[in-house]
Amino acid sequence: MREDSIGSGTADVIFEDEDLVVCIKPRGVLSCADASGKKSMNDLLAPRKVYPIHRLDREVSGIMVFAKNEKTAAFLSNADGFVKEYIARCEGSLPGEGEMVDLLYHDRFKNKTYVVKRKRGGVREARLSYRVLSEKDGVSTVQVRLFTGRTHQIRVQFASRGCPLCGDRKYGAKSNGEIGLTAYRLTFPHPSGELLTFEL
Repeated sequence: MREDSIGSGTADVIFEDEDLVVCIKPRGVLSCADASGKKSMNDLLAPRKVYPIHRLDREVSGIMVFAKNEKTAAFLSNADGFVKEYIARCEGSLPGEGEMVDLLYHDRFKNKTYVVKRKRGGVREARLSYRVLSEKDGVSTVQVRLFTGRTHQIRVQFASRGCPLCGDRKYGAKSNGEIGLTAYRLTFPHPSGELLTFEL
């Protein structure tokens, strides 16, 4: 996995054409501009005008794709074939591989997501699969594939099973430091029909 630019405050562009740009979002940068005025990918990719297709939490780094026009944004937002894969470092041990399916509720005022037992307003199903790559000194390195894209999904699903991501104090981690999560591989269809894959 490439580590350059992940925490550097710059957006390393790894692919670009007239329709889209693929880059590495550094930690500490918002996926898209909001009213807070904090640094966002819009700032790092300027003077391009870009349209976000998906998001990463502010403290999570990794590969993102942005559309450069409204037509491509509409295509990518509705396209099948998006595969988002992550490398997570979590506290504790997990079975070698498996699937996690939960009902999640995101509290916007607290900016925190919770696993709940039954459906109600604002509750959505979340699903992912994982495979443990290694385990050492109480830390598991895990490959994760998302099937849904809920706010803080990976963070809360692992934490709810007693394995919070390293450094993720919000969800119960004992360790300090950066949150142990990186979006390391992204697969999606280009408007031309070609299926593209990018990996750190």
